[in-house]
Amino acid sequence: MSRIWAGTDCGKGHHHCLVLDAEGDTLLSRRVANDETELLALIADRRTDLVAERTRTVNRLRSLLTSMFPALERTLELNTAGPLVLLSGYQTPAAIRRLGVRRLTAWLRNRKVRSAEVLEAKAVEAAARQHTAVAGEPAIARMVCTLVKDVMALNEKVTETDKLIEDQFRQHELAEVILSMPGIGVTLGAEFLAGVGGSLTAFPTPDRLAAFAGVAPAPRDSGQVSGNLRRPQRYQRRLQRVFYTSALLSIRSDPNSRRFYDRKRAEGKRHTQAVIALARRRVNVLWALIRDRRLYEVMPPVAVSPTS
Repeated sequence: MSRIWAGTDCGKGHHHCLVLDAEGDTLLSRRVANDETELLALIADRRTDLVAERTRTVNRLRSLLTSMFPALERTLELNTAGPLVLLSGYQTPAAIRRLGVRRLTAWLRNRKVRSAEVLEAKAVEAAARQHTAVAGEPAIARMVCTLVKDVMALNEKVTETDKLIEDQFRQHELAEVILSMPGIGVTLGAEFLAGVGGSLTAFPTPDRLAAFAGVAPAPRDSGQVSGNLRRPQRYQRRLQRVFYTSALLSIRSDPNSRRFYDRKRAEGKRHTQAVIALARRRVNVLWALIRDRRLYEVMPPVAVSPTS
């Protein structure tokens, strides 16, 4: 993994963030106001870069492992900690067979790997199915080990960045309201705040917010033809991701969202169309919650008639 260096020149009104690669080339140079929303946006952008780099590194790792030990690659989830710990010590079928079941389980347990017995069983079974050493296996094994360490380092950086995001996000006055929405956690909540600039001042109606987030169709009328709708050409992709992803997650956790999604599917909508329709509906809900400074409830509050 190529190393990068990041530094911040802190000031009273503004900060300046500079990121350089190993060759000294500038990857990021940004002047940031000393404001929690702008700082959230900067941290979120750095997190996005880290996650993208981790994805590329995991894909390279998968490709190398497939070329040397395909049976093991098929059985491991390389996005989880246990398999990475295993591969940091043992990469080839012969090495796993030499270690044996009990010693491999003990080795994994000593490194605090969860469900060590399950992982050991998968690795030993995969090793038993391959007794052929591919050409250049020692070199490939060293490259696998190097990539594994890179992924583990990136995981640590993402975790550190997530902590920074959470600390910054929870200080915002709208954090509790946003987190009350099913499907929205700290990361998506921070992306929402960064996308809208920290408040809904620029969005006097939920329709404005929906259009800006790319979850509302735009009119395409011409001449005497009206009522034509199309996907908007300009929108904030970060906000679209927030509303689409949170809508998808809410289907599993919120009965209101589930009912709405099922109704749209029953009307003949495809899965993606139903999720976008749900995302559009959730824009209305979140906008109203923020306006009223009210937390989300599974069942809407019942209006009580004033007593005479």
